[in-house]
Parts: sequence; C-alpha cells; structure tokens
Amino acid sequence: MGLSKEQIAQRIAKELKDGYYVNLGIGIPTLVANFIPEGINVVLQSENGLLGMGPFPEEGKEDADLINAGKQTITTLPGSAIFDSAMSFGMIRAGKVHLTVLGAMEVADNGDIANWKIPNKMVKGMGGAMDLVAAAKNIIVAMQHTNPKGESKLLSKCTLPLTGIQCVTKIVTDLGVFEVTPEGFRCTEHAPDVTIEEIKAKTAGRLVIADDIKAVVV
Repeated sequence: MGLSKEQIAQRIAKELKDGYYVNLGIGIPTLVANFIPEGINVVLQSENGLLGMGPFPEEGKEDADLINAGKQTITTLPGSAIFDSAMSFGMIRAGKVHLTVLGAMEVADNGDIANWKIPNKMVKGMGGAMDLVAAAKNIIVAMQHTNPKGESKLLSKCTLPLTGIQCVTKIVTDLGVFEVTPEGFRCTEHAPDVTIEEIKAKTAGRLVIADDIKAVVV
C-alpha cells in the first residue's frame, strides 16, 4: 500500500525547522500545513500574496476570499499579512523562502524536476514553480512514486518539459524517502509495508540504498 498522501505530508512536516519561511505547492504539499510539529514556528507563504497561512478551515467555516495559490480555501494566523503577487514573487526571487515543497510529474536522479506541463494537454500556466525552484534554498518533492500507468516517476532523465535543473534535494513518495546525491537517489527510509525489492523495481533512475535505511515514522 505504501504511505497515504496525508502520511507523505506528515513526513515532510518533520523537515520543518523553527523560523523557516515555507512555500507549499499545489496538491499533496498543501497538506503539510495540517501537520506542523508542536513547538515549531514556521511562516507559510503563498505566491498569490499571503504570509502566515494556517491549516485548512473546518467544514462550514470556509471564507471564499481566503485562498491559496491552488484556489483552496485556507485560514490565516495572528500576525498574517496579505499583499499583491508582485511583492510575493519579490520575496521568492530574493531568496527569502527557506523551503519549498512541490508536487512533480517527474524527477531525475540529478535533481531536475518536471512539474508543470504535459505536451499536447491544456495547462493554465507554470504558476510560481519556476521562480521557486530557481530561488529556494531547499526543495522537497511530494509525489506518488509511479504514474497512473505504473511507470516510475524517479528517472535517470526527465522526459517532460523541465521546471528546474539540479534543484531538488529530497523526494518523499508513497514508497519512501529519497535524497538526491551525486550517485543518484539515495533511499534513506522506506514505507513500513514496502520492500527494498519493490523500491528497486519501481525506480528507473540510479538508486542507492542507505546502509542504515529505516522505516518511515509519521
């Protein structure tokens, strides 16, 4: 079975450090806002113009005027600030974001990422992804390990149009946790019900299994 989307987000939340400014991409990354560890003070930034984003609202308490970049309703925290997207992208391009969590269609074993376009399919645009991968200090990808056809999304080379080059530092999938190293994907943690053989079979890029690999704890 592997990790659920919520468990992927929980594991990524453990990467947060006190004082971080964090941008959460569309999809699984947005769930990280619900799992920020106690005692950790982070500021969530949304590229449509918000600092201080809180968890998703309870059902019936949504405010249609408060949305994230993916048009999901959100909450704000005391001290939050709302501004235009020009200022928001100024923060991103100035390198003020410590950590970015993105979804992806493909990641290469050298850290390349493709996450915005499938050829011949309509898309709304690249959003803020290209700015984020160019400026963020640390980029973690949250995604399923394989596509709907069962093909690996961890590749030796991306086949889709690139969003960024050699920028991803870590990937958390339903199968485990992978660091991007000069030797390729280094698997440091595996989902509790997933075998090393399954990870090897479903990873198309270069793969190294850590000597001290352990089960993911969420």
